[in-house]
Amino acid sequence: MGQRSAILTQGIHHVSINVKDVDVALDFYVGVLNLELKKRPDLGFPGAWIQAGEQEIHLLGIDSGVPVKEQHFAFAVTDADTVHEALAERGFNPSAIREIPAVCRQFFTHDPSGNMIEFNQRL
Repeated sequence: MGQRSAILTQGIHHVSINVKDVDVALDFYVGVLNLELKKRPDLGFPGAWIQAGEQEIHLLGIDSGVPVKEQHFAFAVTDADTVHEALAERGFNPSAIREIPAVCRQFFTHDPSGNMIEFNQRL
């Protein structure tokens, strides 16, 4: 792999995702997933900042068309079954829970703008 770089990162600070409607996205991320809405400065375009554990999600009120099919980010969860059931009850049509032996249990769904989201329960 060659010589190591002097760059040191501390982890993921935030992920930005484009959403068609910020209010509808907030209903999902804050109302359904129980994430915390943060204060966001006026950046000249609609959006919102949300706290998800130690990381943030920045919602950008910019409709850039259909999201890339495989591109996604993942939430760590302690109980995939409970999260799966809650999303299904709200009509979000999550995929079946799949287990990767000795690694995790995972499933996927889409937010109201079509962004793919994984829910990952480590084993």
